[in-house]
Amino acid sequence: MDVVQSGLLVGLRRARFTLSYAVLVSAVTAAMLRMDPAMHDALIRHASTNLHNLSRGRFGTLISSAFVVDAGPIYLWLPGLVCLLLVAELTLGGSRTALMFATGHIGATLLVAVGLVAAVKLEWLSASIARASDVGMSYGAMAVVGVLTAALPARWRAAWIGFWSAAAVVVVTGGGGFTDVGHVVALGLGMVVSTRFRAPARWTAPTAALLCVGSAFAFLMLADGLVGVIEGGAWGTAGALAAAGVERLRHGSHTNASADAVTQSERQDCGGSPSSSPGASHS
Repeated sequence: MDVVQSGLLVGLRRARFTLSYAVLVSAVTAAMLRMDPAMHDALIRHASTNLHNLSRGRFGTLISSAFVVDAGPIYLWLPGLVCLLLVAELTLGGSRTALMFATGHIGATLLVAVGLVAAVKLEWLSASIARASDVGMSYGAMAVVGVLTAALPARWRAAWIGFWSAAAVVVVTGGGGFTDVGHVVALGLGMVVSTRFRAPARWTAPTAALLCVGSAFAFLMLADGLVGVIEGGAWGTAGALAAAGVERLRHGSHTNASADAVTQSERQDCGGSPSSSPGASHS
């Protein structure tokens, strides 16, 4: 019993960020369910990181918006989110996961806001976009997907990057809204930061299962609809295969070059150099 309790405590300590965030966002969601429609809508308006709020200096929304999730029943999205955050925390550590989640959420929000300002000024978008609701955890979650690249075994990284990059391009070019663009920006931020987190983890069956569930959740969030799932899945698979093939060719070329260098070195050692041959004079 003591061993079980000790193992449970260790597991809880390793998942502090995931559990803390899940508890907080669950509490906020539960409170929202008890609100009348007017109060519910008012909360979303005040927590949104839209241009209207940001232009008035309400930068606290960059934090509060991550805890206000208006994405349907909690049982549809919280389990997948927990799996995604948990696999990142177990393989990369809690501080890195929390940092990437925050960086993705805030960074993608601000970059999208800059793009929206430019689009409104150029009259590509209506000024009404300034008051669009923009809350939730999706930017942070997509950034975690990107940074998980660092935790994967080297042989799988190219396929992982190829899949998500191709799927993201399909979503954006398919006429997605600014939220879809934000997902892609957050994913890119995560992949860029992953180059600083080279810490391949020891993968086990449980962590692999968490990755599968978390990735499926993230993909459904990115694709946003049946058509997106079909197109994103098809192009993502093609991207993964293409990237894996290129990586295999690159690795094969590198291996052949190394083998040639070793062979040439061995030949030089066997033949000897002119300066070390018998009878050579030294001035």
